[in-house]
Amino acid sequence: MRWRPRFGLRMRLAAAFTAVALLASVLASGISYVLLRRVMLQRAQDAVLNDVRDTLAQRIPPTLPPDAEPLISGALEEALGTAEGRKAVAVPVPLRGESGLPPPGSLDVPVTREFARRALWGIVFQRVNRNGTPYLLVGAHVTDYETTVDEPWRTSPPVVFVSASLRREAADLRLFTRTLLIADAAALAAALGLALLATGGVLRPVRRLGAAARALGEGRLDIRVRVRGHDELADLAATFNRTAEALERTVTELRAMEAASRRFVADVSHELRTPLTSMIAVTGVLAEEAGEEGEGAAVRLVAEETRRLGRLVEHLIEISRFDAGAAALVLDDVNVADAVGATLEARGWRDEVDVEGPADLFVRLDPRRFDVIVANLAGNALKHGRPPVSLRFGRPEDPDAGGVRVVVADRGPGLPGDVVSVVFDRFVKAEAARSRSEGSGLGLSIAKENALLHGGTLEAADRPEGGAVFTLWLPDGDADERP
Repeated sequence: MRWRPRFGLRMRLAAAFTAVALLASVLASGISYVLLRRVMLQRAQDAVLNDVRDTLAQRIPPTLPPDAEPLISGALEEALGTAEGRKAVAVPVPLRGESGLPPPGSLDVPVTREFARRALWGIVFQRVNRNGTPYLLVGAHVTDYETTVDEPWRTSPPVVFVSASLRREAADLRLFTRTLLIADAAALAAALGLALLATGGVLRPVRRLGAAARALGEGRLDIRVRVRGHDELADLAATFNRTAEALERTVTELRAMEAASRRFVADVSHELRTPLTSMIAVTGVLAEEAGEEGEGAAVRLVAEETRRLGRLVEHLIEISRFDAGAAALVLDDVNVADAVGATLEARGWRDEVDVEGPADLFVRLDPRRFDVIVANLAGNALKHGRPPVSLRFGRPEDPDAGGVRVVVADRGPGLPGDVVSVVFDRFVKAEAARSRSEGSGLGLSIAKENALLHGGTLEAADRPEGGAVFTLWLPDGDADERP
C-alpha cells in the first residue's frame, strides 16, 4: 500500500491560510510589476520620441536649400547621438535600387528593410532585445518641407535612425523585482506565523474537547470543559458539558439499578439456598423410597428438578461473587493430569472423555476453580456434542507463555455463527443447533470468569471437521503468592 503523509488540522489550516496570503501577495506583486514596467518603458519611450521630434523640428528648416542633406545629417547625428546609451545615424532618402539601411555597426541593433521603409512616412519605433539588453529603435523622416522647383531631389532631408539603450530601466526593474521577492518572502513568513498563531488559538479548544472526550470514553464521567467566549466553539463546549452531564446521570442510574439487581439476585440466592438444601435432601430420600410407577415417577421428577434448581442457585451465588469482586484465588501446585482425572472421576465421566497429556505437568493454580472450569467444559461437550469427546492438555505452543493449555472438543453440530461471539454470556444456549439443554446457561460464563480470575483465556470455535472446540489457557500463579 502506498504511504501517504498525514497532516493535522492545524497544518492544513495554516497551509490554506498561507497559500491564500501568498496568492494575494504574488498577485499584488505581479500587478505592481506590470504597471511599473509599463510606466517606466512608456516614460523612456516618450522621452526618446520627444527628443527626436524636437531635434528634427529644430534642425530641419521648412525650406531646404539644395545639397543641404550632408550638413543636416551631421547635425542630427551629433544632436541625437550624444546622449548616454544612444546612437544615431542619418541616411539619405534611398533612390530606386538602394536599400536605405544604415551602415552595419552604426547602431546597437540592426534595422530591417520593413522598418526602414516605414520610417520614410513619419516616425516609427519598436522595442528590441539584443544579447539580453533591451533597446528602443526609432526611425524618423520629416515630410513637411519645401523643395526647389528645378531640382527637388537635391533638397530631401535624411532619414534618421536612433537606437536608445533601456539598460537603466531594465536594471531598475530587476531591482524592483528583487524587492518584490523579498517583500513576498517576508509576507509569506509573516502569514505563516500569523496562521500558526491563529490556528493554535482556534484548535486549542478543539484539543481540550478531544481530551475531554477521550477521558469520557475511559469512564471519567465527571469530566467537563471550560466554556470561554460566545462563539461556535463555546457553544460546542457547552453542548459537550450538557451531554456529559446527561450521560453521567444515565450511567449512574444504570449502575445503581445493576447493583440493586445483583444484590437482589445474591440475596434471593442465599435465601433460597437453605430451604433448597433441605428440599433436595428430603426429595432424594422420597425418590429412593418411591416405586417405579405412578407416584414414584412424580417424586423422582420433583427430586430431579429440585436438584436442578439447587445447581442454578449455586451458580447464581458464584456469579454474584464475581460481580461483587469477592472471588479470590487459593493457589497450589497442581498435577494437571491428576486434577483432570479427579474431575472426570467425581462426575462419572472417566470412560466418556478421551484424555491425553503429560503425567508430570505441574502448574500453580487454584485447584477448586480449575475443577469447575474442566467440569463445565467437559459436561458441556458431553451434553450438547456427540462422542468421541476429547480433552488434551499440555504446555502452550508459545514456550514463553508458560502455564497449561487445555483443549476440549466434541463431534456435535458445532456452534452457530451468531452464538460463537456470545457463547460465554450468561443464560446463552445454542438450542437451535443442539439438543435441548437442561443446564442453567451459566456454566460457560462461570468457566470464563474463573479463567479470567487466573489471568488466562477461554475461547470457543467450530472445528473444520465438525463439532465445537474450547481452548483454555491458564498461566502459572505468581511466585509472590506462594505460601
